[in-house]
Amino acid sequence: MANVIVHSLFTDFDINLFKGGKHYRLYEKFGSHPLTLNGIEGTYFAVWAPSAKEVSVIGDFNYWNGDDYKLNVRWDSSGIWEGFIAHVGKGNLYKYKIHSSHNGYVSEKADPYARRCEHPPKTASIIWGDTYSWKDSKWMKKRKKNNALDAPYSVYEVHLGSWKKHIEEDRFLSYFELADDLVNYVKEMNFTHVELMPIMEYPYDPSWGYQITGYFAPSSRFGYPEEFKYLVDKLHQNDIGIILDWVPSHFPEDAHGLGFFDGSSLYEHPDKRKGYHQDWKSLIFNYGRNEVKSFLISNAAFWLEQYHADGLRVDAVASMLFLDYSREDGEWEPNEFGGRENLEAITFLKELNEEVYKSFPDVQTIAEESTAFPGVSKPVFLGGLGFGMKWMMGWMHDTLDYFSKDPVYRKYHQNDITFSLAYAFTENFMLPLSHDEVVYGKHSILGRMPGDEWQRFANLRLLYGYMFTHPGTKLLFMGGEFGQYDEWDFQGSLNWHLLEYEPHKNFKNFYKSLNILYKSTPALYENSFSQEGFEWISYDDHDNCVMSYIRKGKSSKDNVIVVCNLTPTVREHYKIGIPITIGTVKGKLTEVFNSDAKVFGGSGVINKKAITIKKSSWNGKDYSAEITLAPLAITLFQIK
Repeated sequence: MANVIVHSLFTDFDINLFKGGKHYRLYEKFGSHPLTLNGIEGTYFAVWAPSAKEVSVIGDFNYWNGDDYKLNVRWDSSGIWEGFIAHVGKGNLYKYKIHSSHNGYVSEKADPYARRCEHPPKTASIIWGDTYSWKDSKWMKKRKKNNALDAPYSVYEVHLGSWKKHIEEDRFLSYFELADDLVNYVKEMNFTHVELMPIMEYPYDPSWGYQITGYFAPSSRFGYPEEFKYLVDKLHQNDIGIILDWVPSHFPEDAHGLGFFDGSSLYEHPDKRKGYHQDWKSLIFNYGRNEVKSFLISNAAFWLEQYHADGLRVDAVASMLFLDYSREDGEWEPNEFGGRENLEAITFLKELNEEVYKSFPDVQTIAEESTAFPGVSKPVFLGGLGFGMKWMMGWMHDTLDYFSKDPVYRKYHQNDITFSLAYAFTENFMLPLSHDEVVYGKHSILGRMPGDEWQRFANLRLLYGYMFTHPGTKLLFMGGEFGQYDEWDFQGSLNWHLLEYEPHKNFKNFYKSLNILYKSTPALYENSFSQEGFEWISYDDHDNCVMSYIRKGKSSKDNVIVVCNLTPTVREHYKIGIPITIGTVKGKLTEVFNSDAKVFGGSGVINKKAITIKKSSWNGKDYSAEITLAPLAITLFQIK
């Protein structure tokens, strides 16, 4: 048997924090760490396997022989196995061979803390360490302002494997290639942030990355860990933030993964009613186990610290919050108070957000949460879960349903499109048109629009204009910005050839202009989460299918009047109320943006001249003005 030198990176304090669920930097201790010990180069290994009776390191350096390199178990009942192996280092493949003390179970597991993994379908961990030299100090110093809740936040959601393919070689673009192509494109389009669907290592392409086995390793599909850092760095150097999808809700049952790790339910809850997700055929973390909480919170901190991520979008929060999520009667057990809330998961989420905002106060956590659970984006000290933002799923469903209707019927559904403002300020909402809305037969967003080609594009311009003028931050899935025709196919690439055609080229120009308008108009972002940032002019003109409102910034001179004509009928001399005092009426109403402009592919019905504001009450306001409404268009005005 080869010699494993007794060595530890853990102090007694580390062990106490780990057992107490309060160690949030476990990646500094667990995993494989190349180092020099007594002048000898080698690697220190540490793994948590409390139900094991023997753990050995197997790899390409010992012909995967489990009789060599047996780790030493710590004396303190922590369940940690560790040791230093000489002459093993960066680039070597390895796994842990675990002999359980239960039923003779033997497994070969990838390292839960591995910094790099083999390219799937291979499953070994790779000893790794990099000394990447970051060049994003300028961004890091000012990102608190860029990520603030009163800053513009227009997010481009991307699946790296299918954004664009290398056509000649029929392969994914590398992190290096994406650092040119993707970064330049996002900068051209004036998005403020990119959100990446999970880039942590995952074995199964059709899971889109949401079934993770390598929580601390960027996917090897696109290159090395330091190459992913280079992509993040390039985004930051171009003033673009990066949000990572993060999945603490469930993990797959793959043999090399976290499931039944040491012959026991170590990471997953042992009760199937709490530990198995029937919809996704995956395992659910045991949020009540302190060591598991430390693992997950350490993982969140890892991506924020080591990869300079600007935020985490937390997947499937609703499935974590409720014990009866997607379960029938008899398939779940109430909590100790008789309720359906998962109290352990709620505690975990609060502790997660407290640690993130304590250690990384200039980032955001964003919850994908689809229920009416209260206080998701309220601070923990006020009784909330502590997220920075929450996806506004109700707005998304109501809006897409409304816009899919033929305009002739929309007057019967006006309340559907205005209802979101009844609860828009109960949370810090992000408006998402995500990947989930363009799969499984739902059609692309453009494909949902009614009418002929011109009307479909006009409807889509109107929809996006409404999204950008509605309170809340914005998220759009890739392809939506140029009018992707087809549903998203994770195996293919976006339909980039469509940009050879005028309607798509014009539409891309429209979305770019919309981002520029958003970023340059404080009224559209400064009060995104406050009632002070919004005022209705009229929401009940059902017959004409028109709604009008005011978006307000911190200064009244920045206020913007928004009017949406939700039918293809041109409306001349349309009267709107203007709620201002006589002392502020010094200028005229001036059109500043119109989605019907010819440069966007519209018909060109615009308000060319400034419009006189009259002392004539309308819509319950003291003043009014008569404007022209373009067909299926959104128009923005300012008083100048």
